[in-house]
Amino acid sequence: MDVSTEEVDGTNKSVPITANASSVKVKKPVEIALRIIIIGLLICMFIPAFNPTHLSALSDKNASLFTTGISYESLSEGFSRALKKGWIEQSVLTMTYIGALITCLGLVTAGIGCAVTLGELRLKRIGGSLGIIGGITGAAGLVLTLVQYPGYVNSKKPDKIEAMIPLGIYVFFAIIALCIIIGIIYLVTLPKVTEKDKYEMAPKFKLFLMFLPFIVLLFLFSYLPLWGWRYAFYDYTPGAELTSDNFVGFKWFAYLFENSATRSDIIRVLTNTLAMSGLGLLTSWMPLAFAIFLAEIKNNRFRRVVQTVTTIPNFISWVLIYTFAFALFSTEGFVNQFLIDAGAYTEPVNFLMGEDGIWFKMLLWGLWKSLGWNAIIYIAAITGIDQQLYEAATIDGAGRFAKIWHITIPELMPTFFVLLLLAIAGILSNGMDQYLVFKNATNKNTIEVLDLYVYNLGLGGSGGMSQIPLSTVVGMVKSLISVILLFAANRVSKAIRGESIV
Repeated sequence: MDVSTEEVDGTNKSVPITANASSVKVKKPVEIALRIIIIGLLICMFIPAFNPTHLSALSDKNASLFTTGISYESLSEGFSRALKKGWIEQSVLTMTYIGALITCLGLVTAGIGCAVTLGELRLKRIGGSLGIIGGITGAAGLVLTLVQYPGYVNSKKPDKIEAMIPLGIYVFFAIIALCIIIGIIYLVTLPKVTEKDKYEMAPKFKLFLMFLPFIVLLFLFSYLPLWGWRYAFYDYTPGAELTSDNFVGFKWFAYLFENSATRSDIIRVLTNTLAMSGLGLLTSWMPLAFAIFLAEIKNNRFRRVVQTVTTIPNFISWVLIYTFAFALFSTEGFVNQFLIDAGAYTEPVNFLMGEDGIWFKMLLWGLWKSLGWNAIIYIAAITGIDQQLYEAATIDGAGRFAKIWHITIPELMPTFFVLLLLAIAGILSNGMDQYLVFKNATNKNTIEVLDLYVYNLGLGGSGGMSQIPLSTVVGMVKSLISVILLFAANRVSKAIRGESIV
């Protein structure tokens, strides 16, 4: 251990220089480089162009390494005919899948090691070791995948299989080799572990790692699907590839506004969407009121029963709800039988058919399904109100409704306005499940909302396969408008209330 002399309290004392102080400058760039490389590997795992399992022209070009590594069906989907005809051996695809799976496991191990390097010295060493182990495992998976290449070349119908060595093989081999080399350098530059070193991590990094899984899920399910927006710029038909030959630029964006039929459809579905979302905004206070009244029930057992009964419908699918509605309101349903027996009607009436009052019907079904669930957040907010406020109001002679008006409601307003801003941002996204199951030939024009229109245009329509790019354009425009509405509502809130959520 190095020793230096410093003047302490007027005397010269020998002060040891710790290894950590001198080694941080050496290993910090290496540590950052290792993390960047591992993060790059994880990102490449989700990019279809870098998928090392694309060993044949029959492989799905839109499948990433992650997709083929967790699903054998996604790997073998394009080989169904080849397997039936015996053009290629089943074992070749099986071993290719195993290689992809091993590669994914290795990259995930390296990713865990990258996260562990955020800790102190002991954890840094473990993280570096995991990075090397993950790199070696990923390389082994790539080798196993590459070994299957002759199986594609020597197939019975090589002209049908069209074997190839994908770009992803070279990309992953290069990055993994770099990961292993940098990992070894990282371990060498780290100081030796002493008995004083513990398995510790700074609180900020612990919180970051707790939040990291949610970031990953957000990326996988919210941002990664945005890669599908590229279909809006191509003349795409299912089964075809996206190439420069079918690239059309902003053709479908112009078509959306220039074609009179499409323009009238957009106006119609926007009217339905804004009408139903507007009714939802006008009734957005109901969960708040329900939560307040529920909190005022003094009998705990009865309150739990009411809350449970009103929350359960949220977990029932819209298909089952429509079945329930059909049993009640169809021509042979309970309501018709009751009204006919009571003499109110002479002939049965199908309440589920027709356009009359369809917006209000959908509103009522939506309220019945979601009222109890939406009230949960307000119930949680009520439990967080300082009880001393109620005690002081009681001393001042305030009654129950005075406490609600002057204490409970003002305390719930911040929560209400946050949810209101989010509802305004999502005014164009009111889902499609409810409207899909309740839609029929008589109410299609008034029940079709924007999300349902996108679904029908892309998958359920009869306008041809080229409607998929157009539906993508509509979805893109809807998302952009939603973002604009969010920031606009946030700015209005900041100007009026002095508070914002963005």
